[in-house]
Amino acid sequence: MITGASRGLGLVMARAFIKRGAFVVATGSKNSTELAAVQAEFGDRAICVPSDVTKPDSAADLTALTIKKWGKIDVLVNNAGLGMRAISEEFNTKPTKFWEADVDAWQNIVNTNINGPFYLSRSVVPHMLKTNYGKIINISTSYQTMVRRGYSPYGSSKAFLEAATCSWVDELKETGITVNVLLPGGATDTDLLPPSKNKKGADGNLLDPSIMIEPAVWLA
Repeated sequence: MITGASRGLGLVMARAFIKRGAFVVATGSKNSTELAAVQAEFGDRAICVPSDVTKPDSAADLTALTIKKWGKIDVLVNNAGLGMRAISEEFNTKPTKFWEADVDAWQNIVNTNINGPFYLSRSVVPHMLKTNYGKIINISTSYQTMVRRGYSPYGSSKAFLEAATCSWVDELKETGITVNVLLPGGATDTDLLPPSKNKKGADGNLLDPSIMIEPAVWLA
């Protein structure tokens, strides 16, 4: 199960899993031509469905759909994320001070990046416990982004997710379920950054999304 897989890092990882023989449930935030194209590409190896990660009922429905179709859940990749473009399209050149941020945009980022992984992990863990096996992979960002001026709440939401991951590891000790954080090692060429002739991340570099393939497959 991989969220935010209609494009970007999620699509790259989903393709890698499919290529290696996995059955995949891939989600997008809404019905879209991109999600339909992914379904057409993956065929009967996947179910591609819209799912709002900010809603607990959506997590429960997605889990039920996965169990009904494939019988179990081995891996959950919490990839769906909302970045600073929700605050401003110029965030990387004209940082928005936290007290100037739109409250609704702030809440949407927090709900997507913090509550989303919680709702889905909470929903799948009971099924993983039945088989004494499971992998949860939480997609994060760099420490530089977490504390960079003008990058809250996106950066700080990922810091929360990493701290939560550490707690979940301890709580799931000796259950056969592992929880890990995975990040590309810098900004990647996805829609998380606004389009630009000089598109680059906080460190001045821009990585190809394919950098996620080897570590994602290894963790899964």
